[in-house]
Amino acid sequence: MTDQSKDLKVQAKAQKINGVRGMNDLLPADAAQWEHLDHVLRDVARAYGYEFLRTPILEATAVFQRGIGEVTDIVEKEMYSFEDRLNGEQLTLRPEGTAALVRSVIENNLLYEGPKRLWYTGPMFRHERPQRGRYRQFHQFGIEALGFAGPDIDAEIILMGQRLWDELGLKGVRLEINSLGQANERAEHRAALVTYFEKNTAQLDEDSQRRLMTNPLRILDSKNPEMQALIEGAPKLLDFLGAESLKHFNAVQALLKSNNIPCKINPRLVRGLDYYNLTVFEWVTDELGAQGTIAGGGRYDPLIERMGGKAAPACGWAMGMERVLELMKVSGSLPEPQAQCDIFVLHQGGETLTAAMIIAERLRSAGIDTILFCPPDGESASFKSQMKKADSSGAAFAVIIGPDELAKDEAQIKDLRASGEQKSIPLDGVLEAVMNALVGASE
Repeated sequence: MTDQSKDLKVQAKAQKINGVRGMNDLLPADAAQWEHLDHVLRDVARAYGYEFLRTPILEATAVFQRGIGEVTDIVEKEMYSFEDRLNGEQLTLRPEGTAALVRSVIENNLLYEGPKRLWYTGPMFRHERPQRGRYRQFHQFGIEALGFAGPDIDAEIILMGQRLWDELGLKGVRLEINSLGQANERAEHRAALVTYFEKNTAQLDEDSQRRLMTNPLRILDSKNPEMQALIEGAPKLLDFLGAESLKHFNAVQALLKSNNIPCKINPRLVRGLDYYNLTVFEWVTDELGAQGTIAGGGRYDPLIERMGGKAAPACGWAMGMERVLELMKVSGSLPEPQAQCDIFVLHQGGETLTAAMIIAERLRSAGIDTILFCPPDGESASFKSQMKKADSSGAAFAVIIGPDELAKDEAQIKDLRASGEQKSIPLDGVLEAVMNALVGASE
């Protein structure tokens, strides 16, 4: 190998590889926020009797083509789809959770014994332009109630969302609702929309002209400011609802009102997926700029049959976890950074390291979070430098085992947060002393 080729090899090894744009690392400094959010989500789901279901990140592409709808933005533009080079199967990184969950419910015959309340969480993937609150890999929490037909379950899942916002301390969140009625009502509305927009095609942007004959309802969801006046004058779906659809919608509103949940009827709210019918809703905020929707969902009675299962009613909603965390930050409700540990154990290497490691393991076995100092260079470090590490860890107490202490079969325990007091204790009494100290510090 020549010197030049050696240099090229070294350069190749040294080249930095960055993460994929729009797919972010979760760093230790932010982990406590995510843990807090996960904890609240799980507790609220449990309070309403919802059970956890996890689906794979990869699904057959057909799951989303059939479930979401082929003329939606997600399927047309945003999915990460590819052909499995080993068997030619068409696969997709899941862009949302409902279609995958329904596939699992059908495949595993989960509705055989009756309705199910389910929840899920995990990463989703869409090829979008990354911006605040919108990423190519993002995380969703969702709840799905399958097998329930009445307006009571629509109201329940909305109440569940409101409870979450209250538990998380979110401010400036408001609820908007609408009804998409049933298929025949949407067909009449669709015909009226096509007639209306065909008379105004010059005012439609390229996307809306394309959707005019495939999915004109989605034109109402356009964010193009130049089209808002035209959209405002379009026929409203609420005017096409029959008696049963209106009865369902009014019952949902009445249940929300009886539970003191304010809401605004937004006749332009259509959601971005094809599987919805009857109730649809979103929680929105003005605090996050363009990404104002933090959660949304509704009823999707046709989906289970569309996916190959026995017809059954269903409804649910999902929230973007990154957006909720952003709003928690704006609302000032993010939890304070947590200490890395309860106890930090210091030593001087050699036999003191052996004793320190034994003590650290005893503490962990008793459920006490413990960090044992390990010098980055493999050599011993001064107690002064170790004490700086102990202080920055957030530990309440330090346990110190040096040569002098070990010779006396003792350790030192030091209060790092309150009194700064330091005292000697027998090695075999460290666990009891630490437990007493932690109890005293918490009182």
